[in-house]
Amino acid sequence: MPWQPNKLEAERLEKLRELEARGVAAYPARVRRTHSAAQAIAAFEAAEAQPEPPTVEVTVCGRIRRVNIKGKLAFMHIEDESGRVQLFLRINDLGEDTYALIADKLVDTDDFVQATGEMMRTRAGEVSVLTREFVLLAKSLSPLPVIKQSVLDDGTVVEYGEFNDKETRYRQRYADLAVNRSVRDTFVKRSRITTACRRFLDDIGFLEVETPVLQPIYGGAAARPFTTHHNELDQQLFLRVSFELYLKRLLVGGYDGVYEIGRDFRNEGVSFKHNPEFTQLEFYKAYIDYRGVMEITERMVAYAAEYATGSTLIDYHGQQIELKPPWRRVTMRDIVKEHSGIDYMDYPTAELLEGEIRRRGMQVKPGLPWGKLIEHLFSDYAEPKLIAPTIVHDYPRDISPFAKRVVGDDLHVERFEFYIGGMELGNAFTELNDPLDQEQRFLDMAQTFRAGDDDETPLDEDYLRAMRYGMPPNGGFGMGLDRLAMVLLDQPSIRDVLLFPHMRDLK
Repeated sequence: MPWQPNKLEAERLEKLRELEARGVAAYPARVRRTHSAAQAIAAFEAAEAQPEPPTVEVTVCGRIRRVNIKGKLAFMHIEDESGRVQLFLRINDLGEDTYALIADKLVDTDDFVQATGEMMRTRAGEVSVLTREFVLLAKSLSPLPVIKQSVLDDGTVVEYGEFNDKETRYRQRYADLAVNRSVRDTFVKRSRITTACRRFLDDIGFLEVETPVLQPIYGGAAARPFTTHHNELDQQLFLRVSFELYLKRLLVGGYDGVYEIGRDFRNEGVSFKHNPEFTQLEFYKAYIDYRGVMEITERMVAYAAEYATGSTLIDYHGQQIELKPPWRRVTMRDIVKEHSGIDYMDYPTAELLEGEIRRRGMQVKPGLPWGKLIEHLFSDYAEPKLIAPTIVHDYPRDISPFAKRVVGDDLHVERFEFYIGGMELGNAFTELNDPLDQEQRFLDMAQTFRAGDDDETPLDEDYLRAMRYGMPPNGGFGMGLDRLAMVLLDQPSIRDVLLFPHMRDLK
């Protein structure tokens, strides 16, 4: 449907036509900038401190945030990513034709402009650009939305106005970023979290790699995939749900430690902590087990927190959480018993455990396998209480197809997940490297879970072939970087740390 401008937009369209009539390019092909706003101010303040201050000439660019016209003199604040700077505009410096663009209000708040001149300090003390050349760079046809605030008597800040609805802001993230510096700051810090994890792994000898996004067989996680079709090859493909099986192939190929940071895709529900596509970090390292992975995990998360926020002590949902190692480590059996009162080892079959759960008046979906019943008890009764960083280890074998058995225990494997703020952030194993055991696990999973179940794990013969060449003992790890950002930056929803979250269709 063609754009139907509202009243304000129609007025700006008229201004665009007037600019064209005056021979002014509203979207010129060339732009020049010598300093950001912050650099221009810093350069002037450095010069100002000298005994004989030199002239500081700059060309700055930015979006107009405020204009104050006083006859033949005008003040204008422009903003770029680094901050704001004031332009000091006079008709005598700019000439009548250029100044008329301002005086006649043909340039508006939200337009992008370029200003050249020397830095100065006004009588009011504000560092400004004494502008001698002023160029329109891009005309804004739609005014940016406004978020208005009022402060109640108890100090509570209430937002109102046309852009206070968070869903609208998610759908128009570009506008959200333009009017909310705090949102821009969140994504700067989120980027620093990713940088920190990459730097940490690089510094301890890992190699960053890339593996296929389109895969002929999906695997490495209990998740339902998205499917697509390659027309030329007439081949069904899947968007990856994990990097795992490809990264472990690289250990077979001779690398000691590899990692990947990228997008995974899972055809699952949407919630405050789930999005169909998300950013995952996975690493695999030869010659360590899951206890070695625990140590790397603790150090990496603490490093990322300090790099991104300046401290390992974070605030999340009103609670202070210290991320410095060591973290609490507890078995799945002990944590479930602690919070649900059930020692599941007293009920070694699914029928017995389900019966005990129901006997205690707890709700559970009928017919779940033994491991899924344990997972249910943990998720409902223990997980929400794990506020301080906690490593939960030794998971049921039947929900962990790629991990080695705990020595002397056929029911549990060397797997852990770690929790901060009552939310699972990562998953890790002492990886299975016995190809015969792995093949049997695939077959067992196929019998345990129905075809099409979210936990279905297809048998990957090529992966088994790679294992038969010989895979070194190794530890593996996967972490959702979006969830880590939620916790480190105290954000209530995964949508608050995704630039463009998936949204339902508008009706």
